[in-house]
Parts: sequence; structure tokens; C-alpha cells
Amino acid sequence: VAVEPIADELVAKIKERMATLKIGDGRRGCDMGPLVTEVHRDKVASYIDVATADGADVVVDGRGIEVDGEAGGFWLGPTLIDKVPTTSKVYLDEIFGPVLSVVRVHSYDDGVDLINNGAYGNGTAIFTNDGGAARRFQNEVEVGMIGINVPIPVPVAYHSFGGVKDSIFGDSKAYGLAGFRFFTQEKAITSRWLDPSHGGINLGFPQN
Repeated sequence: VAVEPIADELVAKIKERMATLKIGDGRRGCDMGPLVTEVHRDKVASYIDVATADGADVVVDGRGIEVDGEAGGFWLGPTLIDKVPTTSKVYLDEIFGPVLSVVRVHSYDDGVDLINNGAYGNGTAIFTNDGGAARRFQNEVEVGMIGINVPIPVPVAYHSFGGVKDSIFGDSKAYGLAGFRFFTQEKAITSRWLDPSHGGINLGFPQN
């Protein structure tokens, strides 16, 4: 299957959906609020210029949008960047803002290689009606949380939350059984009881 028509259709649908999002004060039923600080907003917005300089296509630019909120808010609307090179900081950095980057691959194998060769391994997802492809994907990708036809693969709290590679901090994950174990102080007790009629002391060492 040719990749370009599939990617073109996906990007067009994302662009159409982004146009319906309302940005502003979350107390008034908006879809997305401001970023946490001015410094972070400006850092996230700077990636749009980086994308242009690196030859990517900025399909939706979230700067300078009309918002339903205070003028001094740290606003940045949803941003869509297509055909991002894997050498670009837009791809290499974790942006932590409303910027969606599209990297096009030509095959399933290319997609898995793209994921596994990256520095991060937090969450990923595959969308397919092919059960074999889904099983192969979950076995082959080096990622901590995997979604099968689930866009944001964050599991319920009983299960572990977190990634692998540079997407993990420390030696344990925050939730699930790993979290229980982290906050649990364990004791290992080995007991051996003799009948009271035995008398004396037997340390239990082998006699021969």
C-alpha cells in the first residue's frame, strides 16, 4: 500500500479536527487551555520555526490564534507539522506542548525501526484490523506502554505507568505493583520449630 495517500488523508483529517477545537479558559468549556509559563510557551512555539528551517511542512500554526480567555495567558493553539525529518529537533526532543509531528514511513518494518531507534520509549500505539500485526507490534516495539487501537495507552492505576530507555527516571515505575513494592518494606523470615519434648538446643546443622 502506498504510504503517501494514507498519510495525506490522515493529515487532512487531523487538520479538520484541529479547526473545531476551542482554545481558552477551561472554566468555560474550552477544549484546551494555556501552557503553564510564558517561558515554556515560547520554547514550544520556537519549534515551529525549527520545523520550517528543517524543511518540514507546518500545516497548522498555533501562534496568534483567537482565544476565549485573558489576553495575558500563555496561549498556543494546536499545531500540526508534517513530513518532519528524523534529524530535526522537532522529532528528537520531547516538546511537551500542543504540537503534533508527523513522520512518514514506507512500511511496517520502517515504523518499528523508527520507534526502536529513538532515545525515548514511553508510549506508542498501532491502529489496525490485523490481529497478527497487532501481536507482532506489541512484541517488537521497545516501549513501556502500548496501545492497540487505543490512542493514548495509559493503563489503569493497577498496572505500571512509564516508559523505557530515556523515558524512565529512577529504577521503578510510579504506579501498579512496582509502586506498591517501592513503598513496601519487606521482611524475609525463615523458621524452624522443634517439638517441646526435644529438649536442649539443635542448631539444625547436618551431622554427616
